[in-house]
Amino acid sequence: MASVDAAWLGMEDPTNLMMVTGVLMVDGKADVKRLSMVLDKRLRPFARFHQLVVRPRTRGNLPHWQDETAFNIGNHVSHVALPEPGGDRALRELVSELMSTPLDMTKPLWHVHLIDGHSTGSVMLARIHHSIADGIALVRVMLSLADPSPTTTTTHRRTEPVIEAGPLEWLPAAVGRGLAAGQRLLDDPGRVGELARLGAEGAYRLGRLVALPSDRSTVFKGRLGRRKRAAWSNPVPLEDFKTIGKAFGATVNDVLVATATGALRRYLERRGETTNGIAIRASVPVNLRPVDQAHKLGNSFGLVFLTLPIGTVDPVRRLRSIKKEMDELKRSPDALVAYGVLNLLGFAPVEVEKLGLRFFGSKATAVLTNVPGPREPLYLAGRRVHKVMFWVPQSGRLGLGISILSYAGGVMLGVATDEGLVPDPERIVEAFGQEFQALRAAARAKLPRTRPEAKV
Repeated sequence: MASVDAAWLGMEDPTNLMMVTGVLMVDGKADVKRLSMVLDKRLRPFARFHQLVVRPRTRGNLPHWQDETAFNIGNHVSHVALPEPGGDRALRELVSELMSTPLDMTKPLWHVHLIDGHSTGSVMLARIHHSIADGIALVRVMLSLADPSPTTTTTHRRTEPVIEAGPLEWLPAAVGRGLAAGQRLLDDPGRVGELARLGAEGAYRLGRLVALPSDRSTVFKGRLGRRKRAAWSNPVPLEDFKTIGKAFGATVNDVLVATATGALRRYLERRGETTNGIAIRASVPVNLRPVDQAHKLGNSFGLVFLTLPIGTVDPVRRLRSIKKEMDELKRSPDALVAYGVLNLLGFAPVEVEKLGLRFFGSKATAVLTNVPGPREPLYLAGRRVHKVMFWVPQSGRLGLGISILSYAGGVMLGVATDEGLVPDPERIVEAFGQEFQALRAAARAKLPRTRPEAKV
């Protein structure tokens, strides 16, 4: 097991399970036998879905992957139904429960639940351990289970998902002159000494990371419990985010982050908390793979700390502030520096790794990630997939996760929270819609109207 994957395995904690949770909602009722057949055949090329984690008896050795000789797909697929009357509320309850339930560590670290009883059709919920791969790779593995048409047979096998790089992709212009050294590090994570080749700027950035003060205290940050809560939005047209970006010279990613920041501000105000002068940090994963290798398993991403200016009242000023900082981060080697630190933590004794996790966790309040999905609708086990959402684990004892995913021309927001800190993440989702409307109104005032406005 690569040291960085071992680091994510070592982060497993009852209050923060290291699972990526994904949901695919399909039209109509899916057949569990057909779904099991699809999973069995299409996950075969990805060896880790048929392998166990074997932990060493001595601390000096890394855990490793070992084939499960008696692998049975039936151990990884469950068929359940929502209690009456079903619907979004019952689905949120079940997703929250499963997000809070650990995987069976004696089997390959993934499980799929086919859920019936939702008003629009069946739901496939997948839970996959972060040590298998990062969110970008796992979302694409999930989407590779689907087909471009409902008539494709389940005997067809494809090792790579049909997916295009979209406007949400943040590839690391961050590595700059250190790209060659960074690629050597990705190819062989044991060569952490290659970070030195990033030069004086990399050393400066590492020092700045160490000196970064702990993030401020808000209702989003505190002692964690074992119960998580999940919520998600309806799809919002991607074209509308592009229009807002065009009006203010920002990227779609800038607009999405600014909208999520405004949603957090609105949520704090709703709870009667002060927002004056408040800024919190989000830990943002940055993909370090080339686009054509994004389907490969393992963890190949770095982290950057992005300031979210919650205290800024005007949404346009907030957007411009976020754009300025994100532009700076894209030019820096911060992501590679953090990737190197995670590699070192994977080699370290348990006590040192826990110290490292507390270090990373103290610097931020939330994990904020976005992943581009396919631009055209897909079909799973013969059923059209109409919504896709995912949630990444909140590593480093963080209690707030914000996930953004684009699919078939729409964008969805997912929020995962610690129940003791934020028992109502659906309120953050509602605030996201309100903030989007405010930014769209500002963009409409700046640009001439060229088409009818979409409803949210």
